[in-house]
Amino acid sequence: MQFEHTYKQYDAELEAVRAKVLEMGGLVEQQIVNALEALVSANPTLAETVIKNDHQVNALEVQVDEDCSHIIARRQPAAGDLRMIMMIVKTITDLERIGDEATKIARVAQKIYESDRMFTPRFAEIKAMVGLVREMLRTSLDAFARLDVSKTVEVARQDEQVDEQFRVAMRQLITFMLEDPRTISMSLEVLFVAKAIERIGDHSKNIAEYVVYMVKGKDVRHTTVEEMERETL
Repeated sequence: MQFEHTYKQYDAELEAVRAKVLEMGGLVEQQIVNALEALVSANPTLAETVIKNDHQVNALEVQVDEDCSHIIARRQPAAGDLRMIMMIVKTITDLERIGDEATKIARVAQKIYESDRMFTPRFAEIKAMVGLVREMLRTSLDAFARLDVSKTVEVARQDEQVDEQFRVAMRQLITFMLEDPRTISMSLEVLFVAKAIERIGDHSKNIAEYVVYMVKGKDVRHTTVEEMERETL
């Protein structure tokens, strides 16, 4: 009975950590949504909220990191449990960096609307990219919650789409700058935002790859989509 109680307590500790990771994931997704809304709707108050809320993301990272350290010290996990804890630590690092990218977008929103601009930034391409990276993040977190690798390859494919959308946006912005040098300042700021979104996609893909390692014990980082698909079958 004592061993059964200990195992149940151990499982409860692992589930509590996983729950905090998902809480952190929900928070960073909301940060992305709010940062884009602040940018598109010229809402400096919302941008400031995103910047202030970044400390909540950082605090959750610290909490989960400490929880994982305590579990390793007390429980000395092996095999699958150790893999899970290692990947949780990596996952919260990527989530924290996604939060940082959302904060960068919020700061650009503040900068763009601090003074009157001759040209209003175009955000059509940005909106499409954000929709895709939000879906990637949500799918990765769902895979993490369910320990299900079935949709992780889909995230990797979507990351390739995000990369292509970034290249298209970059070419368009370069064209604007060449045709009218007065758009250079605005175009560079939009390009900065597009790069932040592209990085969010990269971090979301990383989380999906960690799920594959947790479940399958296979490291699919730096592999092709086709290789990743074979490992998840």
